[in-house]
Amino acid sequence: MYRPPRADVQVDVDALVVTMPDGRTRRYALHGCIAHVGDGCVAERAGLRRFVRMLVVTCEATATSLVLVTPPELGAVAPNVIRVPEAGADAAIVDPHVWDALANWLVGGGRLAACSIHELARLAAVATPVFAILVGEVVAQRAIELASGGGPLRGGHDPEASLAPLVDAARSSPRAAEALVAALALAAGLKRRRRRS
Repeated sequence: MYRPPRADVQVDVDALVVTMPDGRTRRYALHGCIAHVGDGCVAERAGLRRFVRMLVVTCEATATSLVLVTPPELGAVAPNVIRVPEAGADAAIVDPHVWDALANWLVGGGRLAACSIHELARLAAVATPVFAILVGEVVAQRAIELASGGGPLRGGHDPEASLAPLVDAARSSPRAAEALVAALALAAGLKRRRRRS
């Protein structure tokens, strides 16, 4: 089965860094951008079209768009009678876990505060090194909040147990491992400060 090459996408603090299979790298600023998800198709070598999920990130200030699609070989063949948007030859094909993490984060507004620890762990796996550290610090703060009480669903949680999604992600992702180190360091520092006060 034909497996088209994947693009490498990393999330930075304010941009997406996309490295295409041919080595071209481009940085897409996220400030003022709108993201939406939809169905589409990609034309294959044999003239077949396959269904894909498309994440379209449009920046009105620079009049640029970035299209990220799920792997076409995982989609069904699209009959010619069905009209769906074509992703285009410049669409970046990314692995499903990368696509899911980016789609959830960007369509949700690109705010770390709106993410669960599980979503932050997935995001850390596709982050640049600097952004992974920031994500790890946010995870640590969220874990400490869960452990400190303050609501009907809070309190009684062990901060280390709350970090489980990040620990799992760190097993397969160097970036998530960097986020985990940052989370553990910040959580340890916060615990020491609380003991002193």
